[in-house]
Amino acid sequence: MDILYDRNVTCLVCKQTYTTKKVRSRFIRPIQHDTDFCSHYASEEANPLLYYVHVCPHCGFAATEEFSTYFPPRTLETIEQHVRANWRGKNYGGVRTFRDAVDTYKLGIYCATLKTEKHIAIAGLYMRLAWLYRSKQKHEEEKRCMRFALEQYVASYEADDFVHTHMSEVRILYLIGELYRRLGNEKQAIIYFSRVIARKKETIEKGIVNMAYDRWQDIREEKKGAQ
Repeated sequence: MDILYDRNVTCLVCKQTYTTKKVRSRFIRPIQHDTDFCSHYASEEANPLLYYVHVCPHCGFAATEEFSTYFPPRTLETIEQHVRANWRGKNYGGVRTFRDAVDTYKLGIYCATLKTEKHIAIAGLYMRLAWLYRSKQKHEEEKRCMRFALEQYVASYEADDFVHTHMSEVRILYLIGELYRRLGNEKQAIIYFSRVIARKKETIEKGIVNMAYDRWQDIREEKKGAQ
C-alpha cells in the first residue's frame, strides 16, 4: 500500500475540485516528540507536515482544513487580484519535496493574511513551518517562524478566536509559554506556565499542566546552573 493517498478538495475561491496528497494514518508513526508538540518521523516521506497545506492548481489559493468558509467583505476580491491574477498554474498535488512544502506554507500564510483568517489558523501555519525547518536544522528560519507563531497565538488568546477549535485554553497558554522559553524570554515563559498550572483543578488536560510544571522547573534549574 502506498504511504500517500489522494484527497479531493473543493477550492474555497474558484470552487473547482482538485486532488492533494495526504499521508495514510497507519504510516504516521512519530519516533520523538518535542516539548512544543513537534513530532519527528523516521522518514521524510511519512511526515504529514509536508502535505498540511493544499493548493488549488487552478487559481493558486492555498488553505488548510482549519480555514473557515467565510470570507469577510472585499477579501475575496483582494485574493482574486493578488493571488489568482498572478497564478502560473503550478501543481502541488503530487509527491512534495521539502522546498515544495515550504512554498505551500508561505503561500498558505499569504492567503490566510489576505483572507483575514483567524489568528489561531495563521499561528498553526507558522508553527508547522517552524517544525519543518527544525527537521532540516535550519535554526534561523525556525526561530523566525516561531516568533511569528508566538505573535499569532497571543493575538488568538486575547481575541478568544481559538474557542470552538481543537485548541484548548491550557494548550494555547502552554504553547505561548513554551515559545517564549525557546526564544529566550524566560520571564514571560514563567508567567504563562504559571497560568497553566493555576488551572490544574479545572482542566482535564493534566498532562499539559505537568508539562508546564516541568518547563518551569527547567527554567529554574538553568538559572541555578548559570549562577
